[in-house]
Amino acid sequence: MKLIWTQEAIDRLIEIKDFISTDSPKRAHEFVDEIIDHAEAMLPGTPFAGRIVPEINNADIRELILKNYRLVYRLNKKSIEILTVFEGHKLLRMDEVKNTEKK
Repeated sequence: MKLIWTQEAIDRLIEIKDFISTDSPKRAHEFVDEIIDHAEAMLPGTPFAGRIVPEINNADIRELILKNYRLVYRLNKKSIEILTVFEGHKLLRMDEVKNTEKK
């Protein structure tokens, strides 16, 4: 399956990188790469690997947990959309998942 990163997800990765960069630019770059590599290695072959996001309870909206971060994605017929990435202690905001209906 094709993996698509939404603008929301890209914006969140940039924010994560900027935040970590205040302490270590090298570590920030490595960590964001780790998130991207993890998604790209795991999801195309095993799209149901992530759990259903509890706040939404929609079988097509799932998440992977990587360290302290939640990577939320939507399963479509021919693709997987990475919707957002955020700290694990936070709840998913509905504005981060603009359309939770099946495509």
